[in-house]
Amino acid sequence: MSLNGTYEKELAFQADRRKATVEFIRIVSDLWYDKSIELVLFRNQLIDRTVSDILNLHEYAGEFVQKPISIFDSVELAKAINDLDFPPSKLDIGKLTYEYHLEDGNYNNATAFVADKLIDANKNGSIKPKDVVLYGFGRIGRLVARELMTRTGKGNQLRLRAIVTRGDINQTVLEKRASLLRNDSVHGDFSGTVVADAKNSALLINGTTVNIISANAPEDIDYTAYGINNALVIDNTGAFRDDEALNRHLQSKGADKVLLTAPGKGVPNIVHGVNHLENNPDDINMFSAASCTTNAITPILKVMEDSYGVKSGHLETIHAYTNDQNLVDNFHKKYRRGRAAGLNMVITETGAGKAVSKALPSFEGKLTSNAIRVPVPNGSLAILNLELENKASVDSINSVMKKYALEGDLVEQIKYEMSDELVSSDIVGSSAPAIYDSKATLVRADGKNAVLYIWYDNEYGYSHQVIRLAKYISKVRRYTYY
Repeated sequence: MSLNGTYEKELAFQADRRKATVEFIRIVSDLWYDKSIELVLFRNQLIDRTVSDILNLHEYAGEFVQKPISIFDSVELAKAINDLDFPPSKLDIGKLTYEYHLEDGNYNNATAFVADKLIDANKNGSIKPKDVVLYGFGRIGRLVARELMTRTGKGNQLRLRAIVTRGDINQTVLEKRASLLRNDSVHGDFSGTVVADAKNSALLINGTTVNIISANAPEDIDYTAYGINNALVIDNTGAFRDDEALNRHLQSKGADKVLLTAPGKGVPNIVHGVNHLENNPDDINMFSAASCTTNAITPILKVMEDSYGVKSGHLETIHAYTNDQNLVDNFHKKYRRGRAAGLNMVITETGAGKAVSKALPSFEGKLTSNAIRVPVPNGSLAILNLELENKASVDSINSVMKKYALEGDLVEQIKYEMSDELVSSDIVGSSAPAIYDSKATLVRADGKNAVLYIWYDNEYGYSHQVIRLAKYISKVRRYTYY
């Protein structure tokens, strides 16, 4: 074949592939909005993605499992899912496609394969939607709001009903709140609509009313006056951090459970995927989602403890600067944080090393920790230097991490990264709280010391962990196939 003929053939193939991707996007949307069935590709979200996004995710998936993951196969399986009758669920079409190829010949068609693989889907009980109130509307609060409203679908799970702030509520204030939700310098524009409604003291987010409530004390609020009942209050302020303070939320009418988006005292500190099942929401009303760094390192440490045993270790987190630091040099009650965040690397403390033991008791007293704030607005890196009980190698650790990222209880928590060129801006927008850098792993010659590099989006990845925990607390977790 001539060079021109080859080129024309490539063009035709790319056109067919992009047309198939458009069809795939349509099916993904139909499943979500008509049936509350969410498709993901190795835990990567597919809703509101572009054609190029979808194709790039398929390339990542193929490299991850070292087998071709074709958009044409994804379309075939998505059609089969759409044709069958499944309850609200979350299905990994990447895993299904991978298994479809492994079991090629065992099924007559994709429909028979899907029906067999998802046979347990209809065994789940019904889900009762849960009202959600965001108490505070800072960086984490706004990201949680974005995700809740983007993933609302038919409203079968979490329903954002109100946001509590301080100060006056008027058109100017609401416009500012709307603008901060609509536009984000790190995470880009919100893929929806936000309209300020001063008459009703509300924001209309994607056409849905979210009440804006002004309050100075949690116990002063009557949520039932807004039609909100048995709500989960997600406290993003950081002002209420112990059981006594958090219990003030439960004194308000209409509140049922409380979730703190910071480390808490006197309440269970949960890293979803690691220890959430040890804390029954039927018996507990107040929870903490721990910190972003704790959520990044705990899943990795669990894998290392279970696989090799950990004698001791040190955590050094290279962390993006936060709103707590000063923009220019000025007084700060903590050492070093008074210096300009955008110009300096700043050594400071982190409690993440000690906090791990709240989720993994076997790590009590094993870890020391410190933090360095660096001049990036988002995207952090945890470095774990671990002394091991049993010998390891770079290849063995990478193989174990890849297995946990592919299957098991930590697939939502661990993303296995294979790029030689990975930098901090590349991980912004990752929903996994722990991104394992397989190319950076180091192991001492005797196999008893390992240095692991764990990236994390300290805003977006953590917000997804908050939402995962919120769904567990609210008992609105759907059937999942990972």
